Amino acid sequence: MGKSRAMPSASAASSESWPWPLAIRASAAWHVAAIGAGAMVPGAMPWAIGAIALNHALITGAGLTPRSSLLGPNVTRLPEAAGVRRQVAITIDDGPDPEVTPRVLDLLDAHGQRATFFCIADRVLAHPALAREIVARGHSVQNHTARHRHNFSFLGPRGFASEIARAQDILADTTGQRPTCFRAPAGLRNPFLEPVLHRLGLSLVSWTRRGFDTREGDPAKVMARLDRKLQARDILLLHDGNAARTPLGNPVLLEVLPLLFERLRAERLHAATLPEGLES
Repeated sequence: MGKSRAMPSASAASSESWPWPLAIRASAAWHVAAIGAGAMVPGAMPWAIGAIALNHALITGAGLTPRSSLLGPNVTRLPEAAGVRRQVAITIDDGPDPEVTPRVLDLLDAHGQRATFFCIADRVLAHPALAREIVARGHSVQNHTARHRHNFSFLGPRGFASEIARAQDILADTTGQRPTCFRAPAGLRNPFLEPVLHRLGLSLVSWTRRGFDTREGDPAKVMARLDRKLQARDILLLHDGNAARTPLGNPVLLEVLPLLFERLRAERLHAATLPEGLES
């Protein structure tokens, strides 16, 4: 499981105080040792190059593993206090969508549940009233970048800062609430992301399990993935944007949610927003 951390305040966070993860410190030391050995030990250069290549492969693999905490703190489950409260978090990505999101909000209201919407800021600009309605109905809007770029995981510090800070400003100006959580597109990232999040007062949040509902149109199969060992503290990932369609053309999320709510009731669980669930 990944590590969680207390939600930082923007004023307290700074790039200078960023606590370098052990894996990054070890990677830097590995590079220094390999370069030193290659320069000083006769015939060691091929081995040094191989060691550096292996290290790069490990770091890349961590960035391609959404639930990994090797590159920095990564919230994959709610804290233990949320377990006492019997809470789970339903997170809904890639919206807001003018067709799907209003129907999701109606379902949430009808079942007395709360959700967190990781919104794409440019979509919020296109549908500002819908983003405000999410918050007005008691849900949470969090940062899912400005444009949801497919090359997001290849960006450097400036690219990350531009994408994420712009989204922060748009979401805060539109909804009146500044996000405290961030989710990378597809969960993919690189070592440059965490210092930017730290500086902006954001916590990286991935998930406990996902429904793969952007490619699976069978509600039963999506629900089976979410239901596997479902328990308090879980963070579940679904999508209102880019939702797959059932054979009848209905966004699959709209048929999965009633099944999920029924399961939560059976287990005496309750869906809370991430800011609520992350409270200690």
